[in-house]
Amino acid sequence: MFVRIVKLSIQVEKVDQFIAYFDQIKQVVRNQPGCSFLELYQDKKDPSIFFTYSYWQDEKALEDYRYSQTFKQVWPFVKQMFKEKAQAWSVDKKVTLD
Repeated sequence: MFVRIVKLSIQVEKVDQFIAYFDQIKQVVRNQPGCSFLELYQDKKDPSIFFTYSYWQDEKALEDYRYSQTFKQVWPFVKQMFKEKAQAWSVDKKVTLD
């Protein structure tokens, strides 16, 4: 399992628009091959900071998504709302199911 965390700093006046858009597209991203989880978390101290947390089968699945039509539509729209460049972290995670 591959975990991807992305920190997004959104322009204050666009926070509500960003949240609404994320709610519209999250299921589309979750349905991408290799994605098993995607959620958005808002920072409690700074409501213009968000973190996306997603699980991917492997790095290839994430890379395939980054070259998909979905990403080509989602990213430019979201990117226009940024107040700072996005920061991303990726971690390999061993998952055990009981």
